[in-house]
Amino acid sequence: MTTMPARKQSCWIHEMSWPQIEQFLRTNDTVLIPIGATEQHGRHMPLMVDTAWAVATCEATAALTPVLIAPPWHLGWSSHHMGYPGCITLRPETLTQVAVDMGESLAYHGFKKIIFVNGNRIANLPPLDIAAAKIRGRTGAFTAVADVSQLAKQEFNEIADSAPGGLGHAGESETSLMLAFHPELVDMDQAVSAQLPARRWAPHVSSETRLDGNRIGVPHEVESFTASNKATGGTMGDARAATAEKGRQMIEALSRNLAAFIDDLSNRQVTLKPLDVPL
Repeated sequence: MTTMPARKQSCWIHEMSWPQIEQFLRTNDTVLIPIGATEQHGRHMPLMVDTAWAVATCEATAALTPVLIAPPWHLGWSSHHMGYPGCITLRPETLTQVAVDMGESLAYHGFKKIIFVNGNRIANLPPLDIAAAKIRGRTGAFTAVADVSQLAKQEFNEIADSAPGGLGHAGESETSLMLAFHPELVDMDQAVSAQLPARRWAPHVSSETRLDGNRIGVPHEVESFTASNKATGGTMGDARAATAEKGRQMIEALSRNLAAFIDDLSNRQVTLKPLDVPL
């Protein structure tokens, strides 16, 4: 007679039974919601890099502090990457509403602390910030948005070897992440070095303290954005400087900082408002 293996206890909500989630909520109240994107990341990597950031950060955080993780959302606000085949973008208001529905559903079940982990570095922030505010106002839950490019900036700059501009899109940090967690999906023969130029006025918040400076927000426009990086296949950073060890160190830094934030919330008293099922 074949003996079935014991059911594994997961930190992923979609891999758990409802009694397991009910049991978790008796002593804990924090949930992470990983939000990524499906957009180009150079000729050398797949379109799922931003989701990989969010998933790896959430899993590593769950190993450090008691949280559950909602199913990852693979679509973000990626309109400026639509010049490359395969990109799927949501309108920002659609992403906001999806995030609100996810958050309200989890608050309905008793999760009092809801943290979005944004892997689509910077780009998803406006829609997610609005969603977090809406959820907090409607449900009473404590909400936050943790962006992987901003959560461990100092550590990233200490880990990096590339010159300023090397941590850009599909560059040293993102390629290192994929080499560490999804090496089978990376073709380093196609990797290039395309460091971002130094600019006095940066239209986009950087993950590098070395490029911090004055900033004026200027929306990307598809045609000009694509033309500006087409020669490098969409890479805007130094992918050649990437290593798997750097990727592991970056995820360790992200998860350590996020776990510390969650632990600081452990004694925070949160009272949920009466909630209806999202309809």
